[in-house]
Amino acid sequence: MRKPDWLRMNITGKQQAVAIKSLINDYNLNTVCESARCPNKSECYNSGTATFLVLGNICTRKCTFCAVNKDSDLIQPPDIQEPTKISEFANRLNLDYLVVTMVTRDDLPDGGADHIVRIIETVRLTCKNELWIEVLVSDFGGDYKQISKILDAQPDVFNHNMETVPRLYDKVRPGANYQRSLKILSLVKDYSPTTISKSGFMVGLGESPEEINVLMDNLMEAKVDLLTIGQYLAPSVNHYAVKEYIHPNVFAQYRAAALSKGFKDCVSGPFVRSSYKAHFAKDLK
Repeated sequence: MRKPDWLRMNITGKQQAVAIKSLINDYNLNTVCESARCPNKSECYNSGTATFLVLGNICTRKCTFCAVNKDSDLIQPPDIQEPTKISEFANRLNLDYLVVTMVTRDDLPDGGADHIVRIIETVRLTCKNELWIEVLVSDFGGDYKQISKILDAQPDVFNHNMETVPRLYDKVRPGANYQRSLKILSLVKDYSPTTISKSGFMVGLGESPEEINVLMDNLMEAKVDLLTIGQYLAPSVNHYAVKEYIHPNVFAQYRAAALSKGFKDCVSGPFVRSSYKAHFAKDLK
């Protein structure tokens, strides 16, 4: 499908982006910006931010929308130095908001939860700034005790994405489960009421407005605080095909609907992704 005018980005000012990317390479870290081919990469780099992708850059799931590598033969053990590297990186940039996302690691007994905990604890212990930490985690195969383990480490924001409506899960998220993801989000407020909960989904995959309305209602029932809604953009011709490009006016309508349902805030737009301008969570405290 031919992209409409509102999906054409005007990228300016590459100097800061080059510096950030160079620093990421120096520390041998992965970012979701690169691995998932995020359209906001240059904008975020230019603002001096990046979203880390931890536990490697190979995912054990076969989601058809995602650009992250899925070659299980290339999976490596977690880098035990990764928590220290991320903390040092955050200090170098004087970050006040850190986003850590992960590949799904169904090959690990705990799904990688202990590694996420070590990152949170290391950053809290060694970073000179009192920065916020947001974690965007997998479903850990339904092993809910891993969720409580991460919440015990006290991230400021706990994010788990629904990605799409239940009807499309088999095509878009094979290996995931809609109700399982909803339960994870419900557990956040039940276990740690002061932790900000967050979720997001894509549009343009063939969902209907009615299905989106139900999805929002389900997320409100799970007591989710923050919501992100963005346009799905196929990473390649081999990925799930875009069914529709959603007009910015419709994104505005979705945001208004989310706020009317009781979400504390909603970022909705064609280029919005889970961690795009994530620091808006700080407005809640």
